[in-house]
Amino acid sequence: QVQVMESGGGLVQAGESLRLSCTASGLTFGGHAMGWFRQAPGKEREGISCIGWGGAWPTYADSVKGRFTISRDNAKNTLTLQMNTLKPEDTAMYYCAASVREMAVCIPSMYNYWGQGTQVTVSS
Repeated sequence: QVQVMESGGGLVQAGESLRLSCTASGLTFGGHAMGWFRQAPGKEREGISCIGWGGAWPTYADSVKGRFTISRDNAKNTLTLQMNTLKPEDTAMYYCAASVREMAVCIPSMYNYWGQGTQVTVSS
């Protein structure tokens, strides 16, 4: 059984940083594309950053490009999202997800296993 779990959310002020982490078990972590998604109230879930199986092809949504950095440590089955210069519009539930594919476009329908989410709230 595949399990995905996020951690690291919280309440911060605009301009501050947060680091989200994700662990996945029940799969060969290094063989799967991984991604970070977020969903704000009343909005659809969106892909904000994804990365291929070996760390290849990191992608970012325009809204976070230059502020967020995705990375993975396959030896530790860990995916990380470093979020800098946070803005109030970054407030959302953040989800980690794994795809059955080695490489996957950063859209929710391409990802198969999801965590429960971690809340990020940025105050102005």
